[in-house]
Order: sequence, then C-alpha cells, then structure tokens
Amino acid sequence: TAFRGACVTEKRVGLLKPLLKPLLSLSLVFASFLMIHKLKVAEKDAVGLKPVRAETWCGSDCFSFKKPFMKPGPGSDPPPAGLDGAPRVSNGTPASWDAQVLNCSEDGSVRTKDWFRRLDPRFHQFVLHRHCRYFPMIINHPEKCADGRARLLIVVKSVIEQHDRREAVRQTWGREHTAEDGTAIRTLFLLGSPTTGKDTKNLQKLIEYEDRIYGDILQWDFMDTFFNLTLKEVNFLKWFHIYCSDVRFIFKGDDDVFVNTRNLLDLIRFKVDERQDAELFVGDTISKAIPIRNRQSKYYIPKELYDKPYPPYAGGGGFLMSSPLARRLFAVSEAVQLYPIDDVFLGMCLQKLSLSPELHPGFRTFGISRRRVSPMNHEPCFYKNLIVVHKLSAQELLHMWKVVHKQDLVCAHRTSV
Repeated sequence: TAFRGACVTEKRVGLLKPLLKPLLSLSLVFASFLMIHKLKVAEKDAVGLKPVRAETWCGSDCFSFKKPFMKPGPGSDPPPAGLDGAPRVSNGTPASWDAQVLNCSEDGSVRTKDWFRRLDPRFHQFVLHRHCRYFPMIINHPEKCADGRARLLIVVKSVIEQHDRREAVRQTWGREHTAEDGTAIRTLFLLGSPTTGKDTKNLQKLIEYEDRIYGDILQWDFMDTFFNLTLKEVNFLKWFHIYCSDVRFIFKGDDDVFVNTRNLLDLIRFKVDERQDAELFVGDTISKAIPIRNRQSKYYIPKELYDKPYPPYAGGGGFLMSSPLARRLFAVSEAVQLYPIDDVFLGMCLQKLSLSPELHPGFRTFGISRRRVSPMNHEPCFYKNLIVVHKLSAQELLHMWKVVHKQDLVCAHRTSV
C-alpha cells in the first residue's frame, strides 16, 4: 500500500511539473504586489507626517549617461562598471554631483604583470577596474542637510532586496526625529544597482517607489556586490563633502544591527564636553589583524593583492565619526588604492592621516558573544547598556527595540561584558 501510494504521489508530481514554472512566476509577481501594497500603506500612514517631496526626488532619468554595465564572462565575479572622469585630488568642492557618464575601461597594463597572472581569477575584474572610483547617481537627495539643522547623520549600507531591514531601521534606531536635547537626526540608505541576472527593471522601479515615500535613499550606478562595498564608502564621502559637510557627526552602519540611539547621543555629548570630537572615529576596533588566506572565506585575500598586516580598523557593522575627520578622510581616500574589504580600506585611510580608530566596549560588531548560540545575545539588559550590536534580522530588531524601550524593563545593575 505504501509503495502504491508513493507511485501515485510521484505520478501526480510528474503531472504538475509543467505547471511549476508558471506558478513560480506568478508567486514572484504576487510578492511584488505585496511589497507595493506595503509601500502604499506606508505612504498613506505618512500623510500629515512626512509629505512626499516630488520636486526633490531624483529618479533614473535625472542624468543622461550610458546605462549598460560591463558584464563578466562565465564563472567570473561581476566587475564594477563605472567612471573615473574626475581628478584624483579634490581641488575645491563641486556645486553638485559631477560624475554623470559611465566611461571606465579596464586597465589593460595590469595584465602584463607577473603577480596578476598568479592572482586568483576571482579578483581579476576588481583589479582591472579598481581605478573606477566615482559613479553616476541614480537617486540623490541634495536637500537632506540643506536646512542646516541636521547634527547627526545616520548612514546605512543596504541592498535593494532588503526592504524589510530598511523598514525595521526606519521604525527603530534610524527614525528621523529631533532628540530631547535638540539634536536633529537624519537618515540615508546607501545602495548600488541590482547585480546581473536579477529582475533589474522591476527591482529598480520598486526602489524608486520606496524612495518617493521615504526620501532617504542614495543610489549609485555600480553593481551591488561584496567587492564593491568600498565604492559605497568613497562615493558617500564625496557626496558628504558636496552636500552635507556641515553636519556634526556621522554614524555609519549595516542594516542588520541594533543601535541604542540614546546611548549613542550620550557618547556624542561626552566627546563634545571633553573636547574630544575633532578627530573622533570610534567603534569596535580590530588591531594586529592579518589577511585571511582561507580560500573558502568571504574575506579571503590572496598574497598577490595584499601581503602585510592590516592597519587598525573599526568593524564596518557600526562606527561613529566627526564631520571634520570625514572631510579629511575624503581628501586622503583619493590617494589610497581601493581595497575589496571596506572597513579595512577606511583603516588604510586613517593610517594615512596617522590616526587609529578608538576602541569602545559599547560597539559589538561581532555580537555580544561571538558564540551565536549564547543566551547573552538575546538578553535585553545588554542591549539597553550597549551602543551597537550585530547581527539581528528585521524581526529580531523590531522585537528587541520594543523590549528594551519598555518602561517595566528592570535591570539589576549596569551591565558590562
């Protein structure tokens, strides 16, 4: 009987196979409709609170530039496609974003180097195009700091598909508001373009619609890959230099961290009172690290690309820096060769300035405990007394934010780990 039942089941599955592909396509369309519906609900909720500023929204038709990406060959990583028309050294501040044409070919001279021939092929496209530094903007918000009131700018690295994470951040630590002490907080999400092979056109329409509602997305025309995370650093520093250099402090982090904004503001006040804010760069500092040589690791770096210890750097999950230092980082970054690990690249820029990031125990970019199964990683009293904790899903972030801000949450004493 069991055998006959299995045969009948297999026969039914065989009959259903021709229907699976259409059903999958319908499910993807349905998911898109659900996302649009959710965004429309958010748009309705925002009426009277934050009007949609259509006159300042800049979509993909704001610039005229060559759109096609440079596509990789089979089996290779997608290269960064972009532009390097601007000089490497900044001479004055342009009035607006000046990278408007995609025109960056590979540096063919590198192919003749012996070290390039020995280099792991996964890094070929990165090396051939790492002189491509600044890219056209698809979505821009030059008005974000225009009123001169913003004191803290929260900048969050994200990718197009992570709408749920952005929504969780907006409802929690990334909410734009004015704090009790008068600190005006503004928020931006940094995005590239969808990688090759994804439903690029529909994903782009969704992100443009999301931005029309919230007005908090900066998007550049380079593919959103791991190797291109450093491009978010340098393009943001340039953007900040042009549009937002009067803001006092920048918190930069990932979209999967918990940030206790009250403790973050306390840290800022302390640094200001102690006059320690001019060269402020504070986070979860990693010192005496060396490149990872394990080919299976996400952070693998071959010897041909870098063969010495890393300078001290802050974990990219979340760090705080002052505006004067951000301006200096922008200037010096133009003379630092791009590196495929973004937080290490910033450490290299700091080293050029003869500075090191300050270690602070409140920044936990590897989690409260590095053992993911540890109960400490889910203890609200730790979150109440720390500044940054990595890593949480969107649902975990919303839940922990609610628990930490409950009036009846009682912690026996100030917790430290």
